[in-house]
Amino acid sequence: MKDKLRQRLKVPLEQLEAINAVLLDPDMMAVNDLLDVVLKYGSPEEINSKASEAGSLPALRKRTEEVKPEFIADLDWLAEQRDKSAFISEADYRQRVLGDKAKDIKFADDFAVTLELSACQYFPWVVEGAKRAIERDDLMPGRFIRVRKMKEQEADGDLPAFAAAMQIIGASFVETLDTRGTDGSNVHLGGPETITGYFGGVGQPNAHALKWLDEFLYYYTNYGIRQVLNVNPGTILVGTLLHRLGVDIEYKISVFTGHDNPYAAFWTLLATKLFSREDGSSPLVGFNWSNSVNNETMEITAQFRKALDFEEIVRFEHHITETWKSIVIQPYNRRDELLEIADHVANISAKHEGGDPEIDQKRDHPSDILDYFRDKEEVVAAGDWEHMTLNFLDKFDATNRTAWALTERGLSFIAAQKLHHT
Repeated sequence: MKDKLRQRLKVPLEQLEAINAVLLDPDMMAVNDLLDVVLKYGSPEEINSKASEAGSLPALRKRTEEVKPEFIADLDWLAEQRDKSAFISEADYRQRVLGDKAKDIKFADDFAVTLELSACQYFPWVVEGAKRAIERDDLMPGRFIRVRKMKEQEADGDLPAFAAAMQIIGASFVETLDTRGTDGSNVHLGGPETITGYFGGVGQPNAHALKWLDEFLYYYTNYGIRQVLNVNPGTILVGTLLHRLGVDIEYKISVFTGHDNPYAAFWTLLATKLFSREDGSSPLVGFNWSNSVNNETMEITAQFRKALDFEEIVRFEHHITETWKSIVIQPYNRRDELLEIADHVANISAKHEGGDPEIDQKRDHPSDILDYFRDKEEVVAAGDWEHMTLNFLDKFDATNRTAWALTERGLSFIAAQKLHHT
């Protein structure tokens, strides 16, 4: 009976043909408007070529030097420390954790967990983390998330410097475009007093999906910024169609999108498969779960993620810690749950958005998600720069506690590739 019922779910070819008819209709406004934005920047091949040149290390260094020449010395220092192997190797780290028995353990490299830190708002924090890693024989994360205002970091040279640093250390990173729920796009929503208004969607109404596309193409062609955060169903589709057209965009889906059950994930991955390229590639590379999901949800989703050939492409990004203030009920620490799932669900990243709760809550200025939306000038004027730097280092330490716990279990991690895995 179940198999007979299951057959009713099959999608007839004529329904797929109906989708194609809509996409290829020359009068379809939604598609025409998207194509108009793309063509402002050239053909997909021209766009990718511009991005490749703009995102090269020499080009990023030049951009940095033009705006913030003092950052060049920090970039050179990072490269020098890398080249002289100042950072602990993966093998030595395992020896540090496990002693001599490390050489007898077959680590679960097929299920290596990416060490992820969010948010690394400022380039100088990368340098602070690197100094701590060298001093303590700790690990630099393999992935960084950024939520700083794009125009602000472009103006002060932080944007190209950070992108250059990621190339130097061999880490992936994600930027958050300014076209998002906090940019005033919904004129009826303000701060906390209108918070319930955000529950129906995250502030990219009307023409803002195309504005998001335009903003992405600007930073892609001028700085080579390929991977950005996605918070809205409309811009998820826009990014997916852009990739289908041939532009090499990558995006991760934010926790704020609210994927909190396997069927939400099923819907998104089915749409991603529908518009994947002929080679099977997808722009969706990071899938940030809601804080409320449990391991079973990820296990169920992992089954159809693999069946859709996305296991190596779409990373599950799971919050291990969260900022102490403004996002979840505390204490929040999912490290033990990660250890339970990390030996059988592949391609997970352990995202650290706050310090371990017992440490974070005791700070004079505990980590706060609302700090992400503050101007740097205001942060400095308020005397919070040092506080927020310490919040970052607490996240860095939490990331390293996760790496230690994984290693104790014989599980693998992915840290900054050019520093620890060479």
